[in-house]
Amino acid sequence: MPEQTIEKREFKTEVNQLLDLVVHSLYSHKDIFLRELISNASDAIDRIRYQALLNSALLEENPVWQIAISIDQAASTLTISDNGIGMTHDELIHHLGTIAKSGTKEFLATLQQNQENINLIGQFGVGFYSSFMVADKVEVVSKPASGDAHRWVSDGKQGFEIGPAARAGRGTDIVLQLKEECKNYLEEHEIRSLVKKYSDFVEFPIVMEVEREELPRDKDGKPLENATPEKKRVTETLNSMKAIWTKSKKDVAADEYNEFYRHLTHEYADPLDVIHYHAEGTIEFKTLIYIPSQPPFDLMLHESQKGLQLYINRVFIMSDAKNLVPPYLRFLKGVVDTNDLPLNVSREILQQDAQLDKIRKNIVHKILAHLKEMMEKDYEKYLKFYQAFGTVLKEGLHYDYEQREAIAGLLLFESTKTKQGEYRSLGQYLADMPAGQKSIYYHTAEDRLTALGSPYLEAFRAKNWEVLLMLEAIDEIVLPDLYEFKQKPLKAVSKGELDFSEDGKQENEEKHKKDAETYKDLLSLIQAKLTDEVKEVRFSKRLTDSPACLVLDETGMSRHMQSLFKAMGKEMPPQKNILEMNPRHALIGHLDKLRQENPHSAVLDDYVALLYDQALLSAGFKVKDPASFSQRLTQLMLARQADSSAA
Repeated sequence: MPEQTIEKREFKTEVNQLLDLVVHSLYSHKDIFLRELISNASDAIDRIRYQALLNSALLEENPVWQIAISIDQAASTLTISDNGIGMTHDELIHHLGTIAKSGTKEFLATLQQNQENINLIGQFGVGFYSSFMVADKVEVVSKPASGDAHRWVSDGKQGFEIGPAARAGRGTDIVLQLKEECKNYLEEHEIRSLVKKYSDFVEFPIVMEVEREELPRDKDGKPLENATPEKKRVTETLNSMKAIWTKSKKDVAADEYNEFYRHLTHEYADPLDVIHYHAEGTIEFKTLIYIPSQPPFDLMLHESQKGLQLYINRVFIMSDAKNLVPPYLRFLKGVVDTNDLPLNVSREILQQDAQLDKIRKNIVHKILAHLKEMMEKDYEKYLKFYQAFGTVLKEGLHYDYEQREAIAGLLLFESTKTKQGEYRSLGQYLADMPAGQKSIYYHTAEDRLTALGSPYLEAFRAKNWEVLLMLEAIDEIVLPDLYEFKQKPLKAVSKGELDFSEDGKQENEEKHKKDAETYKDLLSLIQAKLTDEVKEVRFSKRLTDSPACLVLDETGMSRHMQSLFKAMGKEMPPQKNILEMNPRHALIGHLDKLRQENPHSAVLDDYVALLYDQALLSAGFKVKDPASFSQRLTQLMLARQADSSAA
């Protein structure tokens, strides 16, 4: 075989620019270099392991696959070695020189424009070139299964050299001559920390030889007492290799799930539930997702969303892949591992593309289906989940149109037919609806006591129709996004005009028309006196006991919603509501009598003002002038006392 000499090759001008970009711009943390080199080593072992399935002789040289890390403090070098497939002379030039081969001006221009549709990792050697972030010089010695070893050397600036080398067996050594400011990577604890963070679940052992002090032992292997400790070099495995999400669910015990959950979240409590599955088809990935048993203190802050951990082929990519789950599922913890997801050049920011969208939709569908099954089969567990995370789940009504009905089916509410602390789903509500009822009715309020005392519920009690009680601040924000459920419209009892004829029983329209005719002058008078306050005065079909109530337009904003906007510093324009009166209440007849006696009397004015203020209070609004309200009420009580004394 002819003697091989060292070849010197220069990078082209644009490649020097590209390397500068890789080293100084593409990675936000220098620590990433070790993850990239370990990932490359793992890939190399994977390739030879596959070939060994067809050629068992390849196992004879290295029966145990492993990645070794070596530290040389004196030489300031860090070495990452593997017993993988190795590279020939031409493969070293091709794989490590791909960046030179592909370093065209067009490619550089595309990269500098930060296009999100390029996938450089594994195609242009960018992962390997992250080494130059921490090293002044990189030396690669590689030997294939059959053939001689070669050395590739570069400072990442002027080019590279390649020539013959000596290596005992198949595989690759990458030797980094560390920069002065990067010598912290020569510390054992630093390497351990990086391996634990980024490569703990790589399936091959990552080993390192370290120095330990041990007591001498006797012939039976027992430590000798009072002996002086001796320094020894021992090989330790740095990664756990326990990627339990790669196993079948039936092969993982509950204790293993709980142990990994604590490792993942640093929480002491066990999770409420585990969702573990392998997705197959057009896109494949493995996922292990936990539902925590307790909500974090910052759950209601969207900025707190951490997302799931993303792995590619068991190599850690990021701890907060927010794009893998929507914000309304931000309470989930877990891992997604895939080989199919395209990443940007630094592996640090996910691209928005069809592959990611498929994974996201798959996960959302699986989670919602799992929650539905939990609700049906283990309601007590589901109730614990809902009490912890139901408020956040409701956000999905607003943010996820596609899954809106599935989310709605998971919601729970108190109602006029439940005890406090008991809940009803929309599905249960529909199942118990009277045959003629065509809408789902609900009422929003700050608490159950306020809700049940509302005059809006009077007609529903009379008909024995159930009304759902929406008692959370978020309800009024998201419910407008849920127009219907199972083709049944949702209607607020405090908005619009109710038509109870929809139950199939004709209301006494003649009586209603007669009331309107009898009191038409009273309606006109009250409308004139309250013209600055209300949009309309009309008789009500929703009242049976109260004299009046304040009703919002179908698109009107309730007092609760107005308070929320005000709390956010957003002043809303004043809105006029509708005053509905109960023609069968004795007070209405009394008002009409006062009108007939003197439509301009001060007493009638006070009664109308009190009636309106009473309607304001029952709707949860504040009266405009509390002092005048108090004064009128006092005068009314004094007049009542005078009447009683006279009698």
